[in-house]
Amino acid sequence: MKCPKCGQKLRQSKKNPDKMLCDNCRKSYWIDDLEDEYSTPVPPFKTWKLVSGILSIILFVFVTFQSCAAGLANTLEENGEVGGSAGVIVAIMLLAGGIVSIATRKGGKGGNIALIVLFGIGALCGFTMAGSYGDLYIWAAWCLICVILAIVALIKSKK
Repeated sequence: MKCPKCGQKLRQSKKNPDKMLCDNCRKSYWIDDLEDEYSTPVPPFKTWKLVSGILSIILFVFVTFQSCAAGLANTLEENGEVGGSAGVIVAIMLLAGGIVSIATRKGGKGGNIALIVLFGIGALCGFTMAGSYGDLYIWAAWCLICVILAIVALIKSKK
């Protein structure tokens, strides 16, 4: 650690291990105060990735059950729609995207690209194959929102 005042390297106090001393300007600093000052900045979108990841995993359970019911209704009505199957695909993409979102919340371009692909597949399947399964448009819209935020995070990332 360096002295905030003069920039020289600090040494640990022999009398008090919680203090750092600057031999150049003769100042002492508490280690906790220095850690706050020199802590690494929070990567952008870290909170968004955590919240969207948790929400996507919770939605996975709900969308899965709802899609199974829609698929059963499509089968019983013999209407030729594939909304239930599309809903299962969207649910799987929600689960995978949620896990990736949580795992890569600290940054990196690879995680954002994976989120764009996973949520993009979910949005595409949801919007194109929903049929009479109207709620699938809502879940596809959530996937699309996650894609847009992942694109913004990818553009703004420095790594």
